[in-house]
Amino acid sequence: MTTPILRSLTELRTLTRAWRLAGQSIGVVPTMGALHDGHLSLAERAKAECDRVIVTIFVNPKQFNNPDDLAKYPRTEESDAVKLAPLAVDAIWAPSGDQMYPAGFATTVSVAGLTDVLCGAHRPGHFDGVATVVTKLFLQTQADRAYFGEKDFQQLQVVRRMALDLDIPTHVVGCATVREADGLAMSSRNLRLQPQARVAAATLYRVLSDAAGQLEQGADWTALREAAADRLLATGFDEIEYLDLRATDDLRALTAPEAGARLFAACWIGGVRLIDNLPVPGQALRKRTDPVRLSA
Repeated sequence: MTTPILRSLTELRTLTRAWRLAGQSIGVVPTMGALHDGHLSLAERAKAECDRVIVTIFVNPKQFNNPDDLAKYPRTEESDAVKLAPLAVDAIWAPSGDQMYPAGFATTVSVAGLTDVLCGAHRPGHFDGVATVVTKLFLQTQADRAYFGEKDFQQLQVVRRMALDLDIPTHVVGCATVREADGLAMSSRNLRLQPQARVAAATLYRVLSDAAGQLEQGADWTALREAAADRLLATGFDEIEYLDLRATDDLRALTAPEAGARLFAACWIGGVRLIDNLPVPGQALRKRTDPVRLSA
């Protein structure tokens, strides 16, 4: 069965109105296309929990602070539709830029606090663009539930705060990160990695996993962070934007693990920016021990 691709808001609202009248629940999976198994897992979760499912495909210019990054972002709508076909989602919402941001568009949704750190500190305006487009997508689709991957954990928390603060009745569901066999978090940006960089990129997950495990055993975060950064650079990463230990709820910086601690990283390799994050298992609240160095 071919999934209908909707281009106009009139088409979309005609469809969702009929579903509402039939008493059916609606799930939405917001994406920028270039779909991979991580996206498809979100659609599968939505199918399991909702009567109707919409997958959105829109490369949102407002969340790119680098025009070159926007130009290079893969656009693969035709192959995306093929990947979605076996899942039998009910619609693909793929508006044009003019449909999403018509002439005279002058509104920005901004979430304070959560957006001042991590990616927000390195990508000015990024989360304003995310919050604005997701607000529109929630209102356009009238979704009961929306599905986001935990790989973009800061984004997930920003969207949750935005929906709560604006009384948008869409429940935001976080789903576990889907990874390649070598641990690399699935991302549309992985398509841009050259073979050598792609092999080295998997080190990011291994470094975070090792660090999380050693934090659980009581290792000192300052020394551990230095060792982790050295290991990434030695493996072939070009730049480390951040490698932080933070609280899950409000993303405040931590010097030692506490309940809800999480490791966050953003690094560049081969001209591609990769992000990842992992929880610290066991919350590492036991007695501290001497620092343990990461293996090379």
